[in-house]
Amino acid sequence: MDTMRYKALLEGRKAEILTRLQKIDTDLGRSRNPDSQDRAMEAENDEVLEEFGHVGSDEIKAIDAALQRVEDGTFGVCVKCGDEIAEERLEAVPYTPFCKTCAADLH
Repeated sequence: MDTMRYKALLEGRKAEILTRLQKIDTDLGRSRNPDSQDRAMEAENDEVLEEFGHVGSDEIKAIDAALQRVEDGTFGVCVKCGDEIAEERLEAVPYTPFCKTCAADLH
């Protein structure tokens, strides 16, 4: 397994999310429209942006944990059972800490 390729993928994804989170912060900090109907719509949009922000923050935490596993030499090994995580799974979700079986057990 090419852990350096995954490290680069993870770092790239983290940079994308950080850029998106900065845009969300900028949008949330903008001035409000004085029109009450527009303000109501902006409030709904802000809720969506905040949810995207939470999802992005959670993904960054998962990416940071995966990057730590790369540094520790345990990347690609399930943190629950110790089996190898399939390449196909890592390609789909490179920050996953679980093999397919253990991930299915969590749901």
